[in-house]
Amino acid sequence: MRSTGFISFASVLALGAGMAQAQSARDVIDGYADLAEAKYTDSLDAARVLDAAIDAFISSPSEESFAEAKAAWLDARVPYQQTEAYRFGNPAVDEWEGKVNAWPLDEGLIDYVDTSLYGETSEENNFFRANVIANPEISVGGQSVDAGTITPELLQDLHEIDGVEANVATGYHAIEFLLWGQDLNGTDAGAGQREWTDYAADDCTNGNCERRAEYLAAASDLLVSDLEDIVAAWGEDGEARTNLDEMSDGEGIATILTGLGSLSYGELAGERMKLGLILHDPEEEHDCFADNTHNSHFYDAKGIQNVYLGSYTALDGTETSVPSLADLVQSVDPALHEEMTAKLDATMEAMGAIKDRADTGTESYDQMIGYGNEEGNALVQGGIDALVDQTRTIEALVATLDASEINVEGSDSLDNPGAVFQ
Repeated sequence: MRSTGFISFASVLALGAGMAQAQSARDVIDGYADLAEAKYTDSLDAARVLDAAIDAFISSPSEESFAEAKAAWLDARVPYQQTEAYRFGNPAVDEWEGKVNAWPLDEGLIDYVDTSLYGETSEENNFFRANVIANPEISVGGQSVDAGTITPELLQDLHEIDGVEANVATGYHAIEFLLWGQDLNGTDAGAGQREWTDYAADDCTNGNCERRAEYLAAASDLLVSDLEDIVAAWGEDGEARTNLDEMSDGEGIATILTGLGSLSYGELAGERMKLGLILHDPEEEHDCFADNTHNSHFYDAKGIQNVYLGSYTALDGTETSVPSLADLVQSVDPALHEEMTAKLDATMEAMGAIKDRADTGTESYDQMIGYGNEEGNALVQGGIDALVDQTRTIEALVATLDASEINVEGSDSLDNPGAVFQ
């Protein structure tokens, strides 16, 4: 992920008079960890369903089994996006996250591309057109890679190869590209149009169907393995939970607020939404191949809300409820709690309007950010404004709850828009 700056929200917090007892703050911190474990477990369960659907498709390729694999990918994004408020402030998550959700990616590293829009070369990326699927032996820029057998270990070695973040070889978006292919529609209607016959043993389209299936299977297996790691990190004695246990109450509350503020402001409002709106660039779509960005953004925002409220509903309907930041704020400043919940509701309404526009087939997110689309642009800007507005209330929470000083991730697209064009 790109990070272009920081805005600092400092506070002098002392868990003192008029506030809940320290044990209540500790209950909230423990609840925050429990909620993380529930969300990542749900993400893992959904990834296992996706893996099974991919295995079934590879075993018996057909239009129907291909559609089922793509539907499983879309379902798997729902719980995962609701975990992203845990990335910021939790080093164990931030260091891991790039394995599963890095974007944007130079898809020419992985497979064939239409170069009319993609381009032939890149000054920044020697592996821009490496095409691992087509080339069992890769020799680029003095580096030689044996890709004769495509395995999860090979994908790990290829991921961000040559120190280039756009060389994304693993995770949800690599799988997304392999299922949908390039979206060549720009800001016009339509997602990627990969055919299931790209995986057919007979009548194979675009060549290398067996190796493409090997890559898809390896990427899916690796996604499951990586999610197993993060579930363990939030389990008893896991790294992420232990890190929180070792913090003071003020530091633990600060960690929660860092995640909420950073995702709300710099990452979602800034890098994922405002940047694409400024540039009117569909390449800035988060789930660009599947045209699923409206859901990706919606569930990111939902994740912020459910961390504050201490509640999460899994894909199977199982509900998790934990001691929450909302409980703590309400005990100290009921008016501020009402303000925060109102801001969160306003954000979900704004993000829901974007989602509804896409879900009803009016237009996809990449069309909404297109140049000259005043109505679509306004909807996206409404979501950005709501996210920025709720971040200001998160600032007030920091000043009320006696958390340690925090750094909330910023974005040039919000803080210095002129720099975007430099």
